[in-house]
This record gives sequence, C-alpha cells and structure tokens, in this order.
Amino acid sequence: MATTTSTSFTHVQRVRLLYKTILRIHRGLPLEIKAIGDQYVKDEFKRHKKCLPHEINPFMTGWVDYAVTLSKQLSVSQLKKKSPILGRHLTQEELELFKDDQVYQLHELMQEATKPKLESDSDIPTKL
Repeated sequence: MATTTSTSFTHVQRVRLLYKTILRIHRGLPLEIKAIGDQYVKDEFKRHKKCLPHEINPFMTGWVDYAVTLSKQLSVSQLKKKSPILGRHLTQEELELFKDDQVYQLHELMQEATKPKLESDSDIPTKL
C-alpha cells in the first residue's frame, strides 16, 4: 500500500489540511479562547487566499509552527499541570517582520484575550 506524503498534495490541499488541523487543535482550548482563535484563523486564511507568491512560504511556516506548538501545549502531560501555558512570546525579530496592520491586529487580539471576564459571562451556559 502506498503512503501519501505532503509532496503529493496540491498547494490548495496542503492549505486546507493545515486550516482544518488548526481548527481541530482548537477544540482542546477553553471555549472563550477557542472562539477567538477560530475566528482569527478563519479571517487570516481568508485574507491570505490571494496572497503574493513570496508571502506563501512564511504564512504556511508560521501556521505550521503555531499548530505544532499548540498541539504540544495541549498534550496530556502539559494539561496535567495546574496552569498550563498556552502560546509563546514573540521575539523582537519576529515582530519586526509584521506589517503595521498585522501589529494592530495582534494588539487587538491580545486585548480581547486578556480582557477581564464579566460576571454575567459565567451565567451563560457552555452547552445548549
């Protein structure tokens, strides 16, 4: 039986596989973070649907790194810790590669993720 490698996929198939993998990994996040993360991923992939050829590799590499890092952080051994750490800090070099609108978007995402939880939010059922 022949095995399928990533080289046998078309570019569109690789992008779709990465997109679906990230959304699957997000299922392990707390609901509030999952909602923010899912929307951010959907927006970013949609925004880069028609990106320039020289932007493809950094985009894909960045999202693959994100998926690998998050899947490690959501592993069983990490989740057994009292306060598992999700995400990582960006280096100055990484931040300098961002365009102005990306820095703004990242800042908005950080504000949303660190916003204090409202007391009324605790009354909202997590499942319907």
